Order: sequence, then C-alpha cells, then structure tokens
Amino acid sequence: MTASFRIIGSAVPESPVVLSVPHAGRDYSAALCAALRAPAVRLSALEDRYVDRVALGARRCETVLVQDAPRAWIDLNRAEHERDPLLDDGAKRTNLSAKVRAGLGIVPRRTGATGDIWRRRLGGDEVEARIASDHRPYHEALCRTLAQARNRFGIAVLLDLHSMPPLPGGRTRVVVGDRFGRAAATRFVQRIESEVEGAGLVHALNSPYAGGYILERHGQPHERIHAIQLEIDRALYLDQRLDAVGPGLARTIALVRAIIDALSDEALGSGSGIAQAAE
Repeated sequence: MTASFRIIGSAVPESPVVLSVPHAGRDYSAALCAALRAPAVRLSALEDRYVDRVALGARRCETVLVQDAPRAWIDLNRAEHERDPLLDDGAKRTNLSAKVRAGLGIVPRRTGATGDIWRRRLGGDEVEARIASDHRPYHEALCRTLAQARNRFGIAVLLDLHSMPPLPGGRTRVVVGDRFGRAAATRFVQRIESEVEGAGLVHALNSPYAGGYILERHGQPHERIHAIQLEIDRALYLDQRLDAVGPGLARTIALVRAIIDALSDEALGSGSGIAQAAE
C-alpha cells in the first residue's frame, strides 16, 4: 500500500523540532474526483494552500511529515470518532462537536464555497478504511518521530504548520495555538511570538485557532513533548487570488525558519531537556 504522506528527513531526527503539514495535500486521485459533486479545483478552500512549500523551503535538517492526500479525503486534524452522521453511515449521532455539525468532520461533508462535497453518503466501512490506511498511519509515524527526537535530545517540539484565509479586519496575520497552555510550555510560545513580532506582524494566541486533534494527541509537555500550531495568513505568501505562490513566499519561509531556530534554541538551551521534565 502506498502511504498518503511523506517523511522527509531522518527517521531519528537531527533536531528536536519536528514539522507536520497535515492539510496541504493536492493529490486528487481519479477515484476521489469521480465521487465528488463539484470539481476538485473548487475544493482548494479546504487546503492549506501551498503551505508545504513554506515548510520545505524553511527546512534544513528537521524531519517533516507532509500529507499528500487532500483534506477532502481525510482530515488528519480530527479525531477518529469525529464522524459526521449526515455523511457517514458508521457515525454516531450523539456528542457531535461544532466542527462536525458544520460539516468538517474527519471526512468533510461540505464547504462554504461548494456546498455538499460528495455525490452520495459514505458507508461506515469506507470511512473506516480511510482511517486505517491514511489517518492512523500518519499519527503513528508522527508519534514515533517525536519519541525518537525526545529520546535523542531529551525534549521534542512539534510545529504543526497550517495556513488560514485572511481574518476579518486584516490585522492579525499569524495565530499561535497551544490549546490554552495544555500542549506546550509557555516558553516555546513566547519564542514564537517574539519572532512574529520581530517580523512586524500582528499575531493572536489561541483565537480563533487553538489547535485541533494533532496538538491534543501529540502535545504532552509532562512527557517532554511540546506541540504548537502555527496558522499563517495565506495572503502573506500567495498571490492576490490566494491560489498560486506569490512574491511573499521567501519572506514567509524566512519567518518560519527563524521560528524553527528559536524553538530549537529554546529546546537545547541551558534551561531545557531533562531539567524541564516537570513542565
């Protein structure tokens, strides 16, 4: 079976910082396209459009996980139980999250731009097959990679990289999420905030994006594994249509590189590692 994601870099990371890019996939298979109600090109709003170009441009020695399957197929930032009963015959109808009710479960049902995505309901076995082949292996690989980084350096920091449409008002260009302090130590968040401010950009913390399932599952500060979500305004690195790479790509890559360096410095500095095991 061909994996729906790539691991770029060493299986035993050469840096305590590990990158995850779960929503930039653009590999729309023929089978997927045949099942869609709308043309695949109209699903680009679901993508973190070309943010993988930012991550890979910023990468030096860091290990990076990049999902190639599109978010329309499976959303890696949702838990396995976040299944939509309006789409999925295997879903439960109780305790639905706001995201699932909005049509953005582990298999998205609709977008604001296209309405309903699929031509028909999905069988429970179909969704379970996607979870088994694409969702679970990504998280297992990310878990192994973070454990290897922690074992080597005494600490690991996950930078989960996303992009967002321009927010209302247009001032906030970056959102840092740490699940309100549950996924990472404050010192790592502060280092990111310092780099964003140094670049002259306005940022917000945990609003409107605090981090999803990836941070919930992998951010374990008490185990010396910290996880932070970084949302970058697409207008910073895409063209005016927010469709193709734009003139701001190099500046955005430089910002992410500076953030990676700051996180690595904080992780490996005199106040890090085993001495911080109580965080």
